[in-house]
Amino acid sequence: MDQTANYLPYESTGYFSKIVTGYLSQSPLLQPFYQHAPTPDGIRDAITARKAFHTPRALLVEVLQQQYASITTSEKVTANIRSLASENTFTITTAHQPNIFTGPLYFIYKILHTMKLADELGKLWPEYTFVPVYYMGSEDADLDELGYVNLGGQKLVWETKQTGAVGRMKVDKGLTKLIHAIQGQAGVLPFGNELIGLFTQAYTEGKPIQQATLELVNALFADRGLVVLIPDNAKLKKAFQPIVEKELLEGFSHKAMADTIAELGRHYKVQAGGREINLFYLIDHKRERIEQEKNVYEVKTLGLRFSKEEILQELAEHPERFSGNVILRGAFQETVLPNIAFIGGGGELAYWLELKKVFAGAEIPYPVLLLRNSFLLLTKEQSAKLKKLGFAESDLFSDPLTLLNALVKRESEHQVSLSKELLQAKDYYAQLQTITGAIDKTLSEHVISLEKKALQKLTELEKKLLRAERKKYEVQQQQIKKLKQDLFPANSLQERVDNFSLYYAAHGQAWLNMIYEVSQAFPSGFGIISL
Repeated sequence: MDQTANYLPYESTGYFSKIVTGYLSQSPLLQPFYQHAPTPDGIRDAITARKAFHTPRALLVEVLQQQYASITTSEKVTANIRSLASENTFTITTAHQPNIFTGPLYFIYKILHTMKLADELGKLWPEYTFVPVYYMGSEDADLDELGYVNLGGQKLVWETKQTGAVGRMKVDKGLTKLIHAIQGQAGVLPFGNELIGLFTQAYTEGKPIQQATLELVNALFADRGLVVLIPDNAKLKKAFQPIVEKELLEGFSHKAMADTIAELGRHYKVQAGGREINLFYLIDHKRERIEQEKNVYEVKTLGLRFSKEEILQELAEHPERFSGNVILRGAFQETVLPNIAFIGGGGELAYWLELKKVFAGAEIPYPVLLLRNSFLLLTKEQSAKLKKLGFAESDLFSDPLTLLNALVKRESEHQVSLSKELLQAKDYYAQLQTITGAIDKTLSEHVISLEKKALQKLTELEKKLLRAERKKYEVQQQQIKKLKQDLFPANSLQERVDNFSLYYAAHGQAWLNMIYEVSQAFPSGFGIISL
């Protein structure tokens, strides 16, 4: 499945925030908020910083081998896990919650990006081993966000009464029922049965969602050596215990962020504010905030109260019950992994740019931040329709009315643009300025007022001409509308809504290989792929 991608500047799409485009251009305003540039030189600096930090490598290998003990994986994954014991092995990491059936397309894109970067760095520095890692945010409790999948314009929702960390929830009949709904759409395609087989094998009733996600992601990516880490583990959390204790006793992360938020907020929209204590208490089917009132720690929704001594004892005996929120999640990740680069979406990068002082306070190396690859996929039919309408791929990011107006101006046999007349009017009023100015300079304001009114009326007339002419292009208008709705569902990016299932069902592993091939280690723009 040989493919190429055309890349557009991120800012031209209109879907990326000012802070993200500023980071990509390495704006001087943002340079104080990250440690290393998103370049090979930045990666080299991150390796140097990581070498000076003690990563619990033996523990990491032990936990990963236990997590993989019950499943069949590739020799490459097994070798990558073993290699993590070496001081010359480093990880390239992306993180995501365990969305059912992988959720939106960008889940796939960011994982493939980690593998592409690891492979490219391996060529650049063969003396090191670079392992791609998917770090699972399985402690997230937002089922409304993780418990559905969009397929062919249909939203399939997991109906369950389970609560708490989604990763700890169990596959039930409500979830397995969705596999049959997916089969209804994907089963008729060439690789549909293969896809359903992957889902059926991973999502067996009674299995924790985090385990099902591990097995599904392993089945999709093990051949390329991807290592999946489930961090909801008592042994790993024991390694993070000193930072959790520091947070409980000092609330250090909130203090570390305060100045950053104030400084960053002068120029950009702040992503995450954090709390006085950025920790949750995680037990059974509950994940609830820990709050501090003087010397008492409370989990109000569970009716729990701890003294300082009691909460430290609870931490010592049950480190798995303490879960960092978005502010401390990255610090945990960078404690247990020998990581040098983190690949995330625009929102993730925005809040990581607030965390540099948190990492400094925890004395943990801060990784290189890379914006994940983004793609817009067009079917053969959609590409043909776009060409027939006379538009380039870059035009797709314009709104439907702008596209229709461009088409009408291009194809109408009548003159509907008054741009020439507007220029003539401006020249006319400039001449009037010269005439009146020679007699009485105070008349200048009056001429400016006349010009403004005249240009406004001409602009309104042009809009009326276009509106009248557009009525003759009803068919093209509907075609443009349909194309935009299909490629930008709910006016969002395709990758944030659609699931990978129908693409895989149509093309199998060849589709994943194609996305890998067109992925860029250091992305230069937003990719458009005509399948």
